[in-house]
Amino acid sequence: MDAALALLSAGEVVAIPTETVYGLAGDATNGEAVARIFEAKGRPRFNPLIAHVADMAMAERIGVFDPLSRNLAEKFWPGPLTLVVPLRPEAGIHPLVTAGLDTIALRMPMGFGGKLIARLGRPLAAPSANTSGKISSTSGEAVASDLGGRIPLVVDGGSTPVGLESTIVKVEDGKVRMLRPGGVAASEIEALAGAPLLRGATAGIEAPGMLASHYAPGAALRLNVGKVGAGEALLGFGPERAEGWQQARAFLNLSETGDLREAATNLFAHLQALDRSGAASIAVEPVPSDELGEAINDRLARAAAPRDNLHV
Repeated sequence: MDAALALLSAGEVVAIPTETVYGLAGDATNGEAVARIFEAKGRPRFNPLIAHVADMAMAERIGVFDPLSRNLAEKFWPGPLTLVVPLRPEAGIHPLVTAGLDTIALRMPMGFGGKLIARLGRPLAAPSANTSGKISSTSGEAVASDLGGRIPLVVDGGSTPVGLESTIVKVEDGKVRMLRPGGVAASEIEALAGAPLLRGATAGIEAPGMLASHYAPGAALRLNVGKVGAGEALLGFGPERAEGWQQARAFLNLSETGDLREAATNLFAHLQALDRSGAASIAVEPVPSDELGEAINDRLARAAAPRDNLHV
């Protein structure tokens, strides 16, 4: 516990046991910690992550709970249920956790995870502790064999009792929509809700594991530009500037030194800020595609996709 707390407080990532599967945890308020999660998982895309909380008070500081969502939390928390609720603007959750969405996926874990979060005093972003595309780990040994060389600590809590990811649900107009099946059976949720569950997402990505591109900015994006057009905003990377950058309507640099982790940390906030500049389009300087650059370019390509392709 003390070793995990020290690392998390320093912005590092730690693999921890939960009742579902092992999670790769980082401080959800620290952009560099969240970037390290994606970095450690390898070949990542910036889909949203679940923020794990210690208690209902922490959850309500982060999200806005309607009566039915609150009833679900009171019934199934701590446990393998994740609730998608509106994000409070003042919550302090880093935009990498939500992938720029205005909702947040919240869960309250049992056991070690819950105690760790309570002592840290901040929520933990924690996707499954495995390389992207591999099977989720349900033992400390499995995590160590997969990620052991990439992360500083694996907390071995033995085999996870549930053994599969949490069920993800979202309340819409008094009805519950299941976005991902998991550790809580649909019948249990239906018994509390008093109605059959709706199934699947209504529009693109709404929760972890549902990557799509509907969260593009209002402005059009032009990628890998060498020259800035009239009236465009500019999203820069590194020390070299595109031609005409001084005339950009607004300018922000993902990382002046070309650090990809810093760039990932700034990505969503910078896109949102440039979108608010009123520019009709945002020009984006080239970002290398190695390491986290692959995820940054994936996100930018999805944000730049034609609006009629946003749900693919």
